[in-house]
Amino acid sequence: MRVAIVGGHGQIARHLHPLLVAAGDRPVALVRSESHRAELEAASAEVRLLDIEREDADAFGRAFDGCEAVVFAAGGGPDGNKERKRTVDLEGSLKSIEGAGLAGIRRFVQVSAIDVDRPVADDTSDVWRAYVEAKRDADAALRSSDLDWTIIRPGRLTDEAPTGLVALGPEVSRASIPRADVAAVLAAVLDRSATIGHQWNLVSGETPVAEAINRAASR
Repeated sequence: MRVAIVGGHGQIARHLHPLLVAAGDRPVALVRSESHRAELEAASAEVRLLDIEREDADAFGRAFDGCEAVVFAAGGGPDGNKERKRTVDLEGSLKSIEGAGLAGIRRFVQVSAIDVDRPVADDTSDVWRAYVEAKRDADAALRSSDLDWTIIRPGRLTDEAPTGLVALGPEVSRASIPRADVAAVLAAVLDRSATIGHQWNLVSGETPVAEAINRAASR
């Protein structure tokens, strides 16, 4: 399966590429800058250029050509520029959803953030509020689409070594998780039809990834 990864040079995506290759899939890294090509091709990813913020849904559809699935792993992050929460986290997702439809792709996996449907506390920063609202609205748009979607909502992301042990489900409480473990879950849900139509929180836990997915999908 050829998998288009929006945000293909992001930290989660760079963990995901080798996992897809090991599973016999072909990662297609969609990136803004040509400067990332050598690094990503060394990881056996195909590289295509796509400016998430400046290009339209038609360009996304063309970038997805020949792919069978899309992973939206782009994000402006919880810090920094408030405006980029809209242009990357929300509008990037909306254009990816539309682009998938234009390219005839049904499978779509989205990386979100834990518990973004819950109201934002009044004492949070404007940037954090914009981030949560962008992720919330992007998830709502994907859920209302006719795509075969799965939404993964990790807790606080870390760069610690992967453990392969997670807690996954709609009511999992806030905690942290290594980015590498998030990537492992993304790779594992892609070709599992039982995960379609599910939205799960994801943090570090005590259950191996495959078992955690099986349990969550059976509920």
